[in-house]
Amino acid sequence: MAVDTLPVEGNRMSSWARPVRRLVSNRFTAAALACVAVIVVVALLAPWLAPHSPTDIDLGSRLAAPSADHWFGTDEVGRDIFSRILYGTRISVGVGLGAVLLSAVAGTLIGAFAGYWGRWADQIFMRMMDILLAFPPLVLAMAMAAALGPSLFNAAIAIAIVKLPVYVRLARAETLSLSQQLFIKAARTFGLRSGWIVTRHIIPNVLPPIIVQITLDMGDAILLIATLGFLGLGAQPPTPEWGSMISVGWKYLLDQWWYPTFTGAAIFITVMSFNLVGDGVRDLFDPRRSE
Repeated sequence: MAVDTLPVEGNRMSSWARPVRRLVSNRFTAAALACVAVIVVVALLAPWLAPHSPTDIDLGSRLAAPSADHWFGTDEVGRDIFSRILYGTRISVGVGLGAVLLSAVAGTLIGAFAGYWGRWADQIFMRMMDILLAFPPLVLAMAMAAALGPSLFNAAIAIAIVKLPVYVRLARAETLSLSQQLFIKAARTFGLRSGWIVTRHIIPNVLPPIIVQITLDMGDAILLIATLGFLGLGAQPPTPEWGSMISVGWKYLLDQWWYPTFTGAAIFITVMSFNLVGDGVRDLFDPRRSE
């Protein structure tokens, strides 16, 4: 007698469909996902979507109000604000993602090996992380960016260093728990090397909470980049970066309101969208949440 069975591909699709349905079941998360998708597309296609060059100067059109030719108006030297915001999306999202990924990769490796080796290695790495955690994140990022020199690359490095302790502590805590599992003890019994056990058995099981933390940190990283740019420690003119644009635009808020307002709205929408997506992903991986 033939028995109807669900194909393996169907099982795989079903296993992916359930988390996706749970993720979009919340209207705020679904709306945030749509916003993030639009933001990513804008960042990728900015050169084709921008109607003007983000750096071309036109003093004859300086501080022009929003119009059909310049949707968001122009800045103090006649550059199109809409085009600069589109290019700024590429910079802010790209640098924020790069900084968070760098911090996540380095922090996961350090935390996993520190938790697995224990003893002196664990003490050295964790005391270093305690030193970093002793400073407020923004103050530490400002100090690191100032010490390295004002530039977008150095700002990304500073943000990665600020975020590093979070991933080290998270990976270490998960590793300490996993080290007591039977499959890790069996791997030790068979004589597998520590590097192999950590990279092939522990780190893959540490990834879910790390991924959740990455989504939660994206909004904060973008906000830190804008803050450093506002203070002159990030991107330097004429780079179309949101923070550096607001650092000049706020002076024109009363008479040319469009200059800082649209740029600030872009920061708000981007950071809020990533934060809501991060909350949704966190709930998705929360084992205490019922189906």
